[in-house]
Amino acid sequence: MNRRNLTTLLAGAALVAAALPHAAMAQDSGQPIRLIVPYAPGGPIDVTARALAERVRDSLGTVIIDNKGGAGGNIGADAIAKAAPDGLTIGISATATHAVNPWLYSRMPYDAGKDFAGITQMVRVPNVLVINAAKAEQLKINTLADLIAYAKANPAKLNYGSGGNGSAGHLAGEMFKQRAGIFALHIPYRGANPAQLALLAGEVDFNIDNLAAAAPNIRAGKLKALAVTSLAASPNLPGVPPLSATFKDFSIDTWWGLVAPAATPKPVIDKLNKAFVAALNAPETKTRFGLLLAEPVATTPAQFDSFMASERAKYQQVVKASGAKVD
Repeated sequence: MNRRNLTTLLAGAALVAAALPHAAMAQDSGQPIRLIVPYAPGGPIDVTARALAERVRDSLGTVIIDNKGGAGGNIGADAIAKAAPDGLTIGISATATHAVNPWLYSRMPYDAGKDFAGITQMVRVPNVLVINAAKAEQLKINTLADLIAYAKANPAKLNYGSGGNGSAGHLAGEMFKQRAGIFALHIPYRGANPAQLALLAGEVDFNIDNLAAAAPNIRAGKLKALAVTSLAASPNLPGVPPLSATFKDFSIDTWWGLVAPAATPKPVIDKLNKAFVAALNAPETKTRFGLLLAEPVATTPAQFDSFMASERAKYQQVVKASGAKVD
């Protein structure tokens, strides 16, 4: 090779290198990836994020979990949105942060529709309508139809609890009341755990709770499951029908997934998607998530972006109907 050809080749290589996204080079630098979880450690979202971080170690290197809770998930989600789009910071998007909060909070620090690039959905967990078992026996409520009939025959005698105004349990409860044409007083608590304790103590009559949280008390006979909120019945609750069997298209599941800052280049997103989808499809992941009654859901980035957009549109109507607002 003569000197002129070598010079031309080197110049061309330099141009190609300059054209490569900085993000792609940053991600391949061997630096750890930071995965922001916008909730406290120990919950189902945190547990599943840590499980996936372990499984992608061989393909992506070290993934460090960074818990940034507060403001209903908004603090952590904002940190994801404002991170450098270099592939080294990604995070969790969830029903609250990317579908409910944009309509619930008067002021948002980020734009859920514009500030993020979907990587893949991770998980879907149905919610379940549960009634205090002793109350169900006392009132002779064995089915969803029994609950609706009792509520209509006894106006204003039922109440239900939730983890707070604008929580998934509150919004699902209001949607259920609207579709069923019944009234039940909403009693908000400071979190899902206090709401469940109130249900177990008989302070409230029914809740719509996350299946993973309610399942132990359903199995113990302390709570009676009347319906799940997913479009289809859950294999984890044989014989319990979906609300959609009574009210067409009724669906309020809990979900979460992985997102990156909006400007993250497509090659970087595709690399992350490939690694995390493989981790989600691994038999070990399905077994581990199954212990949490969580169903792994692997998608393309475009599918997850479309899903989050449809969820935002759905919850805009649900939040408006509930009247819930956080200033």
